Amino acid sequence: MQHSLCAGRSTVAHTHVRSLTRSKINVNATQGRINGRTSESLVPSCHANEPKSSDCIISADQAIPTVGATELPTQGDSAVAGIDPIDYINKQLQDILKPPSTEDYLAEFLAIQSNHPRSIGFFGTRNMGFMHQQLIEVLSYAMVLTGNHIFTSGATGTNAAVIRGALRAENPDLLTVVLPQSLDKQPAESQDLLQQVQNLVEMPQNDELPLLEASRICNRDITHRVQQVICFAFHDSNLLLETCVEARAEMKIVTLFYLD
Repeated sequence: MQHSLCAGRSTVAHTHVRSLTRSKINVNATQGRINGRTSESLVPSCHANEPKSSDCIISADQAIPTVGATELPTQGDSAVAGIDPIDYINKQLQDILKPPSTEDYLAEFLAIQSNHPRSIGFFGTRNMGFMHQQLIEVLSYAMVLTGNHIFTSGATGTNAAVIRGALRAENPDLLTVVLPQSLDKQPAESQDLLQQVQNLVEMPQNDELPLLEASRICNRDITHRVQQVICFAFHDSNLLLETCVEARAEMKIVTLFYLD
């Protein structure tokens, strides 16, 4: 009786093993169809008359070969080899974080690091409020006190504030005013102030030109003389913005303040 019970248990156990084996083969065969291959190409042939071996059983963690697939490294391989320096994502990050190599950024960096005096051109609109003029006057005063050479023109507003600040520093050699035309062509309210300037450059050859064209020539002349440009403008100050663009093209350091 006991022998029959054991035999029955053995038969059930063998049947259970065959079921599990068949299930494992079916699962892996299904995966093979998903990868584009049939189950016959993935599952070893196991016929009823052949002895059962380990080749007939495919475990769940056994790798299934695929055709044309990329071999991916394991976690252990990645930990040992590290990240590939030419990896796509890493390359994208390097491109984003790569600092600009243009010469204007280099010139600006060197100017910031340098404590040596520079030649600075001041440009700006005539439509300047009283508070803004006071700020510009203080800035010009401080620039001359620290040994910088100031260049500007002779119009009212910004130019007049720059001249007043530079004259307060009592170092006339560090102020140069370039006029777009002759002195007598300048506004009457600027005449007295311009008379106090020691280094005054006139352009009488431009007296017959429209003031806009003469001012453009004057601005270019000042830009050629300086290392840095400071400009106070509105977004519709076309001539001033044009001057800043030309100064940047000449690799000058440009600091542009918008008043609107």
